[in-house]
Amino acid sequence: MFHVTLRQLQVFETVARQLSYSRAAKALYLSQPAVSMQIKQLEENIGLPLFEQMGKKIFLTEAGKELFQCSCAITQQLADADVLFSEMKGLEHGRLNISVVSTANYFTPQLLAKFCQRHPSINITLNVANRDAVLKQLADNATDLAIMGQPPENAEMLAQQFMKNPLVVIAPPGHPLCKLKRVKLKRLEQETFLLREQGSGTRGAMERFFAGHGIKFHAGMEMGTNEAIKQAVQAGMGLGILSLHSAELELETGRLAVLNVEHFPIVRHWYIVHRKSKRLSTAAQAFKQFLLTEAEHLTAQAGGKHRKSPSKSGKAV
Repeated sequence: MFHVTLRQLQVFETVARQLSYSRAAKALYLSQPAVSMQIKQLEENIGLPLFEQMGKKIFLTEAGKELFQCSCAITQQLADADVLFSEMKGLEHGRLNISVVSTANYFTPQLLAKFCQRHPSINITLNVANRDAVLKQLADNATDLAIMGQPPENAEMLAQQFMKNPLVVIAPPGHPLCKLKRVKLKRLEQETFLLREQGSGTRGAMERFFAGHGIKFHAGMEMGTNEAIKQAVQAGMGLGILSLHSAELELETGRLAVLNVEHFPIVRHWYIVHRKSKRLSTAAQAFKQFLLTEAEHLTAQAGGKHRKSPSKSGKAV
């Protein structure tokens, strides 16, 4: 029987996920030589190579793939034990790991603040990334709960909607279309749109919407954040389609305007997602129930009063 430590398994699993010694070292806050040494010792104990190098890239060997499955199972069992012990302590000493897509980060802190007022002893970690990265965290069982605008199609995931997520067309206040009472959808073919990156849920919804209505939109710059798009729209570089939640401040201060375009807003929903097989801690169950019962009411109270209606003057084009 080979001897292996939990630390060696943690290092191995991180390298296996990253397929990079340097990225694994960064994630573990270790030096690269320390990571390499742990893997070398593990390979010596097993008597088989776990990784093979081809050029500058490393890949799992057959033995590495088998150990990775075993390591994930062990990690899951330890996580389940941790959940069990946390449940024994109730909501006084719980931990909660939440991943959210970048757009959801505009309202999630406000909801977390309300939740923490009720459960001040819960230790919460918030991870913000684009949709593809959040899906990977769910698949890797690296998060308890995730918030996103487009639920995963994976049958292993459970997704429940908890709040509306309207997508609107934003423009600088001086844009000619702001003067129109109603903008025909076809008219948008004459405009340039600033896009989120590939993998963004907002971009996917935008592309599906235009394709479904037979609209060929002109794509301008691609940007990695909502903030960049809002700044570019304010600068007159084009129009944008964003969640209304992400533009609350700019609408309140008059730096952006919402165009009254036919068939808009695109009404989507926010979803709370987790693996069906995951044993949710008491803290995770409490936060999920909090979202399902109170999130929409709380965010409407905070932001609904300053959303500006489209201009009533002018005519439709």
